[in-house]
Amino acid sequence: MENFSFYSPTFFEFGKDAENNAGSLVKRFGGSKVLIHYGGGSVVRSGLLDRVKASLKASNVQFVELGGVKPNPRSGLVYEGIELCKKENVDFILAVGGGSTIDSSKAIAAGVVYDGDFWDFYMGKTIEQALPVGTILTIAAAGSEGSPDSVITKEEGMFKRGASGDAIRPRFSILNPALTQTLPAYQTACGITDIMAHLYERYLTNSTEVEVTDRMIEALMLTLVHEGPRVIENPNNYEARANILWAGMMAHNNACGVGRSQDWNSHNIEHELSATYDCAHGAGLAVTMPAVFTYVMNHNVMRFAQVAVRVWGCQMDFEHPEVTAKAGIKCLQNFLIALGMPKNFAELGANEKDIPQLVNTLCYGDGRTGSISGFVTLNTDDCTNIYKLML
Repeated sequence: MENFSFYSPTFFEFGKDAENNAGSLVKRFGGSKVLIHYGGGSVVRSGLLDRVKASLKASNVQFVELGGVKPNPRSGLVYEGIELCKKENVDFILAVGGGSTIDSSKAIAAGVVYDGDFWDFYMGKTIEQALPVGTILTIAAAGSEGSPDSVITKEEGMFKRGASGDAIRPRFSILNPALTQTLPAYQTACGITDIMAHLYERYLTNSTEVEVTDRMIEALMLTLVHEGPRVIENPNNYEARANILWAGMMAHNNACGVGRSQDWNSHNIEHELSATYDCAHGAGLAVTMPAVFTYVMNHNVMRFAQVAVRVWGCQMDFEHPEVTAKAGIKCLQNFLIALGMPKNFAELGANEKDIPQLVNTLCYGDGRTGSISGFVTLNTDDCTNIYKLML
């Protein structure tokens, strides 16, 4: 295990009707004038936005609103939010929605107190200061409700990049599993896929002797394997929703990632797909992960064999561990397909002719120098071969 620092101060309010505590929590964490940031119609149609406003009013918290966040959130709305917050003297950002809304809120929070272009943070600058952020989560997926991370797509060039810093960890997050019960099955499955990816990206490590976090990751994977089919079969299964919701947070607040190197190549490779085709991030990961894992498996075949045995119940073949490793990757893919996820480029809406452009943007776009690094360093030829495995 490697040396690490870990700081995760988010306060969680979990359970039915928890959104009614939004106003008191904003005041508790120092907010007096709030930007309510949200996406489209679902939070309005469900009445959630009205309940949040009522809670803020009951606590005498002023607010302004900015809706319009889309999946794969865009830089244009972030700039608009930054200007609105400065104009209205906003001192707290409240994200009402899923990971895209939270990521956009974090970007706004960082940009308001920064003299330069907020995109500097998405090119590698660490976020050290930001307005406080609170979240009211409506989908188990990105884990942004407990993480120091944010992903934004820059509309000029359509670069999808991430930023990080403890300053953008939410001060509080409200998690009501009932708010996720109205999600379409496809979105629920996308969320489960994203959570599984966050776990695999940490599991694929070059660090040794990390048994504690290995076992934590495996336990969360097993939870998803158990609860995923249950919630697809019965969307109103509150307990299954609750377990998935908390698994999503635990998967990405980095409690499972301390003391170990991590991968994130699957995420980087997928980001080009969702930036180019505007597909759901989870759907893109469902196609990307099996291809990446198959390509890099021999870098440490026993790591893939271990998860195959411990999570997927595969029989260990000690003479040919690659057989076990491949079986585990196939089990993952079959699990995702059974949830309703796509299995190849065609089902994702991607096109083989675009592979050269995808690779060029992935490896050279926005300041990159020809490769991406993680569990394995991948050059342009490697990335081309991985995209072709998705066909």
